[in-house]
Amino acid sequence: MASKKQKIIEGSINLKWAHSFYKLSAFSFFILTLYSCGIYSFTGASIDPSVKTFNVHFIQNQAPVVVPSLSQTITEALKNKFLTSTNLQLVQSGGDIEFSGTITNYSVTPVSAQANETAALNRLTITVSIDYVNHNNEKQNFSSSFSRYSDYNSSTDLTSIQDQLIKEINDQLTEDIFNKAFVNW
Repeated sequence: MASKKQKIIEGSINLKWAHSFYKLSAFSFFILTLYSCGIYSFTGASIDPSVKTFNVHFIQNQAPVVVPSLSQTITEALKNKFLTSTNLQLVQSGGDIEFSGTITNYSVTPVSAQANETAALNRLTITVSIDYVNHNNEKQNFSSSFSRYSDYNSSTDLTSIQDQLIKEINDQLTEDIFNKAFVNW
């Protein structure tokens, strides 16, 4: 009697496993089909399948305050974002889509005053102006300004945390530029 009951339980477990495996396989096939066709990516990007390549021109620094490494940092961050978040290939020039631009602002301003009228926090703001050209669909071209900031304690020396703040702001800027170019928000 126990062996008959045990066989029924084992058969039930095998059916549940097979059903779960079937559902997981069907779902995986569906997602892979969508992703490989260029219809959808896990980043939310919607890129025309005819677009295969991109290039990012060096982002020039025309801000009143110039941090020497900022142009290179932003340029490389944009390249890296597009390489890791899309299936597009980076080319030196003549890409199906092209990004160019300038850093127009790098500034530090006080944001909150204390009782003795000194700033408790300072804000580092970086603004970039980006030109996006899609050679396969010129209706998608744009020129936009993107600005992000990060606050820090005014008692902290900016040079000691500047690289960290630039990375935080840079991550936000590249995400905004990516979304404007590929997520169509």
